[in-house]
Amino acid sequence: MTRIGRVERATKESSVLVEIDLDGTGKVEIDTGVPFFDHMLTAFGVHGSFDLVVRATGDVHIDAHHTVEDVAIVLGQAIRQALGDKSGIRRFGDCWIPMDESLAHAAIDASGRPYCVHVGEPESMESFTVGNNYATVLNRHVFESLAFHAQIALHVRVIHGRDPHHITEAEYKAIARALRAATEPDPRVSGVPSTKGVL
Repeated sequence: MTRIGRVERATKESSVLVEIDLDGTGKVEIDTGVPFFDHMLTAFGVHGSFDLVVRATGDVHIDAHHTVEDVAIVLGQAIRQALGDKSGIRRFGDCWIPMDESLAHAAIDASGRPYCVHVGEPESMESFTVGNNYATVLNRHVFESLAFHAQIALHVRVIHGRDPHHITEAEYKAIARALRAATEPDPRVSGVPSTKGVL
């Protein structure tokens, strides 16, 4: 069984293609026009061991916001598509990621009930831009969009950190590893891992 999602979305603000193989080996092709976001999506694919293609064009001459938001929406939709009926998956996953002075934790339930809790980023993240192209205030919006469109419950906590680059990267890597754990097959599970029989 292949667990691949492929979604395209075009608006007046952006054009986005995402393809993800949940059972990949971390091969990535990323081009969004937002260099730091490319770096984060590369980390997401590699550390989640997902084969991930993201191609996006958008009005980055105005701001990165529309392109980043739309990629997060389409990535979530592709993940949801790839999961199918979620038969045989672990369903729950979490991960701690230290990155130098930063520590982030992510926990995921592939529940079919979208929810996002994002806490702990220092206030400086609300006004910081990494590499002059990615405003870290976008982090929460990315995670909320991803959770909503993938239909997962996602909790992300920054335990401590100082460097916005390190904090953001630890968060993306923690989400990738938690998602990998939650979506990988569990040999002890047959059918959908829910007392309701559906996720």
